Amino acid sequence: MNFPIHGEQILALIPQRYPIVMVDTLYEYAEDSLLSGLHVSRDTLFVDIETLQECGLLEHMAQSVALHTGFDYFQRNEEAPTGYIGSMQGIELTSLPKVGDVVQTEVQIIQEFMGVTLVNITSKISGEVIGKAQMKTVIASS
Repeated sequence: MNFPIHGEQILALIPQRYPIVMVDTLYEYAEDSLLSGLHVSRDTLFVDIETLQECGLLEHMAQSVALHTGFDYFQRNEEAPTGYIGSMQGIELTSLPKVGDVVQTEVQIIQEFMGVTLVNITSKISGEVIGKAQMKTVIASS
């Protein structure tokens, strides 16, 4: 796949389906990082009038982490496993996206061990940080 990745190709990499899809672009991927995006429209779930609510931005962050896992498994020609949010902490939201904004989110893998992944997440609009969080995800055992 060539970057950026959009639309239906994204759906092949994440477990979410409409209307809960909160990531629409994969700009960059590396083994320990990812840059994703979301164009906020009036149809985006969790938009109230003109603003994406906190829960929508946090869901976008979580799906960005899922996109990293999904793309990793895609490259290995394996089906992505089901994962869960173990915890989110250190959440700092300084601004909320408006309709028409493009949120770009960087996921930085800090540590992976036995199906548990710890990541730092930073979301920006036009280069300005609007949110940060640390998330722990857990791969479900089969």
